[in-house]
Amino acid sequence: MVIFDIDYIHGDSLVVNHQTKLDADTITYPFSKLRQQYPNAESIEVEVFIDQAVYRFKQGNNKYLVDAQTGQQLSPLNEVSAIRAAQHYYSGKGGVAKVEIIQENPPFELSRRALPAWRVNFYDFGNPSIYVSAQTGKLVSKRHEFWRIFDLMFSLHVMDYEDEDPSNQLLFWFTLFSILASIFGGVLSYFVIFKNRAKNTTNIAHLAKEITGEAK
Repeated sequence: MVIFDIDYIHGDSLVVNHQTKLDADTITYPFSKLRQQYPNAESIEVEVFIDQAVYRFKQGNNKYLVDAQTGQQLSPLNEVSAIRAAQHYYSGKGGVAKVEIIQENPPFELSRRALPAWRVNFYDFGNPSIYVSAQTGKLVSKRHEFWRIFDLMFSLHVMDYEDEDPSNQLLFWFTLFSILASIFGGVLSYFVIFKNRAKNTTNIAHLAKEITGEAK
């Protein structure tokens, strides 16, 4: 667990931190029309998706991605858009190996809160996977085989194989049992080693006296 740098385990090297500036001239779809089209929109943000200005917002339980030039709704992303987004975020040069949409029962490496999401696997060292939100187009996770191995070892380390919470009952009782076993082992070692040694020393002394007495 300590061989690899933790930032590498987190997959930070798998993605590019794009600092694309928003060009206000590209926002040609009026905010007023957006409000008319989505009257219950909340938390509206103007951002950049790959290379275009977009509106991101919530309405009810759903999240939306809308082109800030045409007003076209881009979400949920189709497979082609998901691949473009994943390639935009990905820092490697490997080709796309597999693409799938995950709407329920996510793998252990993806939070349920990120659903629905596209998983794009790449042919590259460590079998990297890029997860893109199907609703917002944002990068929601990045994983590779070394993260998966680390995650398995960490779950074994904290003895929690579901939530990986170090404050779990199994680890607590196992730790308590280990402490008690160490204490009882120390006490037992005292009686076995030091008491027996003292007893053997006494027996040898008595035997020496008896031999000395017989000699006289």
